[in-house]
Amino acid sequence: MTEALEPSPGPTLTPAAQISIVVIAFNDVAHVAQAVRSALAQETAGAAVEVIAVDDASTDGTGAALDALAREHPRLRVLHRAENSGGCGTPRNDGLRAATGRFVMFLDSDDVLPPGAAPALLRAALAEDAPVASGACVRRELPARRDVPWQPALYRDRAVHTAPGASPQLVRDTLCVNKLYDRAFLAEHAIVFPEGRFTYEDFVFTARVLAAAPRLVTIPDSVYIWHVRRAAARQSISLDRKAVTNWQARIDAHRDSVAILRDAGRTELARAARTKFLDHDLRMYVRELHTRDAAYRAEWWRLTRAYLDGFDEAEMLAARAPARWLARVVLAAPEPPAELDRLTQLAARPGRLLPPYARDGAGHPVWSPELEQVELDALDSKPTHRLPVTIDAEPVIGRRGVLRLRVYEMYGRLAAAGPVSVDVEWRRRADDRRGPVQTATLTPGPEETWTAEVALDLTALADLGPVADTGPVAWDLVAQVHCADGSGFRASLRASGPGLRRRVLLSRRHAVLLVQPYATTGGALALRVAAGVRSVWRIAAARLRR
Repeated sequence: MTEALEPSPGPTLTPAAQISIVVIAFNDVAHVAQAVRSALAQETAGAAVEVIAVDDASTDGTGAALDALAREHPRLRVLHRAENSGGCGTPRNDGLRAATGRFVMFLDSDDVLPPGAAPALLRAALAEDAPVASGACVRRELPARRDVPWQPALYRDRAVHTAPGASPQLVRDTLCVNKLYDRAFLAEHAIVFPEGRFTYEDFVFTARVLAAAPRLVTIPDSVYIWHVRRAAARQSISLDRKAVTNWQARIDAHRDSVAILRDAGRTELARAARTKFLDHDLRMYVRELHTRDAAYRAEWWRLTRAYLDGFDEAEMLAARAPARWLARVVLAAPEPPAELDRLTQLAARPGRLLPPYARDGAGHPVWSPELEQVELDALDSKPTHRLPVTIDAEPVIGRRGVLRLRVYEMYGRLAAAGPVSVDVEWRRRADDRRGPVQTATLTPGPEETWTAEVALDLTALADLGPVADTGPVAWDLVAQVHCADGSGFRASLRASGPGLRRRVLLSRRHAVLLVQPYATTGGALALRVAAGVRSVWRIAAARLRR
């Protein structure tokens, strides 16, 4: 049952609005004003908006901050919940019920709408007579401000989907915040969010929208900036994956979503949702398994096996090969296998299949001699550029640093292609800026491998940092392997060897460099470089304080 809401002091009515933007907040006084202002700014960009902020019984001053904003902005209304709902669905429903605009959008208090987002969606919805309009979203990693597109394949071009069933890829975008909805459409089909402590409520809401088969328009315009603060003391509900209950909640939300689509007769969408679970959700959580304790892994394994047991072979085959191989290992093994690193490396993006490489009695590639029933199907027919090749990279940090590479053969596929050279490219993580590219010849090595060494020019990396003395700059590495038969492939480099430790080096240009090679959560090699005495001193002082 929905609790009575207390309106804020001041104006409770807004002039006629085309769009109602519902902002939900709980104990987020540091960010909520920025979110609300980004919503109010849509008015000056060309849309008549009202902003409805729902304070979910905050205790940190969020409610007072919203009331202060409302006194300055007549188009902002604030609703205060008497008790915290425990989730995002209930406050969004409160805002939806209070909305007066023809269309509605949703915004979380720690995110922002880029300028012109609402007008762009409104123009598309009106032009195409579509009750739902959806635009591009970026995940902005803070504080680095690295933007990662969300489901970019859906938003490369403008497109009109007259029947979502004919566009099953739409189920991959489970967000509710990068979309504009006609309120009459939502009311006609009784589409609301799950109430109370329901994690991943947007999965269910999106399934209800797609089940109603609206005419839907997608646009390439950026309409939502999703802030990701991994170092925050309190993680958002979706990012707080440390407890296995988060995985259980994700399974429950996904199961409910599939049931909604099936009950509405949207069979193709239901199948696509199951495929998305394998390709995205399963792979993401497997990638993190090595960071969890034994109790988490055991319970995660039990929950996952129980859920995957309901998937049929057609749904497995529809998923990408690495994802369905992972699913089959989980189903075949009663408990997490000892070679857990092989699973987590295969779940990386791009996936890496670590040796050894086993075959069954018929010569088919299989996961291991102990799990011969897990066939690595399609491995023999995959094009070279799609093979999950493993390339180990061992950094040797010094005045003349080098990167030692080892490319592993895989069931004879690479030997047939004939690797001859490798380009190692550096990418600055903050903005994906391209850094130095070094090329080396690959030579046959022991145990069916190819090896190479490339120079590690740390001074060049430091020169490409924003400015000296501003702190460490993170760099990722990507290898492009060229083969004698004209084929090739790109792969991230797996961190290996004993050299993953921080080093301080003297530099003629920068006086001093602080270099730290490290393995990412997915096992890839990355490098942090800080230049200048002040920068190195600040980092050392921070470590001493901790």
